[in-house]
Amino acid sequence: MTEINIKSRLALKTASVLGVFALSAAALAGCAATSTETEATESETSAAATTTPGGCELGAEQEGDLTLKLGTALPLTGNLAFLGPPEEAGVALAIKDINEAAKGITIEATLGDSGDTDNKAYDTEIPRLLNAGVEAVVGAASSGTSLQFIDRLVAECVIQFSPANTSAALTDYADKGLYFRTAPSDVLQGEVLGNLIAEDGHQKISMIVLNDSYGTGLAEFVTAAFTAAGGEVLAAPTYNTGDTNFSSQIAEALAGGPDAIVLITFDEAKTIVPELIAQFPGDKLYFVDGNLTNYSEVFEPGALEGAKGTYPGVNESKIGDFIKRMDENWQAQGNAPLELNAYGPESYDAVVLLALAALEARSTEGANMSVKLQEVSGGSGNGQKCTTFAECADIINAGGTADYDGPSGNVTFNELGDPTDGNILIQQFDGNNVPATIRG
Repeated sequence: MTEINIKSRLALKTASVLGVFALSAAALAGCAATSTETEATESETSAAATTTPGGCELGAEQEGDLTLKLGTALPLTGNLAFLGPPEEAGVALAIKDINEAAKGITIEATLGDSGDTDNKAYDTEIPRLLNAGVEAVVGAASSGTSLQFIDRLVAECVIQFSPANTSAALTDYADKGLYFRTAPSDVLQGEVLGNLIAEDGHQKISMIVLNDSYGTGLAEFVTAAFTAAGGEVLAAPTYNTGDTNFSSQIAEALAGGPDAIVLITFDEAKTIVPELIAQFPGDKLYFVDGNLTNYSEVFEPGALEGAKGTYPGVNESKIGDFIKRMDENWQAQGNAPLELNAYGPESYDAVVLLALAALEARSTEGANMSVKLQEVSGGSGNGQKCTTFAECADIINAGGTADYDGPSGNVTFNELGDPTDGNILIQQFDGNNVPATIRG
């Protein structure tokens, strides 16, 4: 993997303010403000102190030890099901570490399946999680799937915290300040991938693109970077979730004689690749986070040797001990060994940050935690750096301000709940069709 650290180029929207000068009533008439005006001001101040900027009511601080009811909506089924195990493993290890630390908060988890926009598992799972009283939901992995149920969570003032959403459409979504993610926006991945393809000497490319906010958004950013580098995008046919025949998209992608083809897909790559490499060199394919995985048992040896791909994440060579702990804990719960670790660290950090925000707020209500998440991530408050839940919890319990950095990196939220920087990793497939480190 090549690890590329990029500061977010997303600018926060700002509002211009017109200064208006008025003569005071006292100067003009020698009288004080009326009791009605005073009462109105006090009422506005009181309202501001009891609601979040998005309008969710803040609850009172809670006495004694806290219990956070946490839900998950991760892909146990659907076209991102291969990401389910590492994400669930990250959540499981975080819950274990938090509960064993005994720092004044315990997590009770209700696990759920996000599914995808074809099987729509979220239609039954999200109501089930809300009925269980969860105050925060970790998931979904797919941006398109998250967009299907974010409004339902926001309406209940429940936090949605994704470890893997990357669509830029979620940056300024009307979420009442309740949406957060530990993966950087696809603005970054698109820039890295577009430049990588150009650096590899390709001048003309085609893409096959999933028709949702993730796929079309990422395709847009790849196109912008690649064309800025002097390249040309010949075609970018799309398909919909649930499609099983991709012959027309493949024909359109090949028609102009591209130097390389980018697959912006999820699990559909398993169907697309065999037909595609029968007509096009496998080593000239480029993958993304939605499909960059181990294909050793799917394709013939050497089918993808030399192909490359990108995904937002952390260089696993730097967090080997964490990866080992995550896998061991996962297996101890009766699961098969992890074949992939993607977004496991991000899932772990999501849970830890929620627990720290609850401690800082002295409340496990979603609204209360939401106004503290930026602070405990280091996005505000000038906190003290700490790298474990226990260490950060000790700082908070002693009256200080914690700034958590976890295995997924320096998690620092801006005012929109996006991380302000992130790592984009580059991998290359070996002869067994397994993506592996090439630099960094």
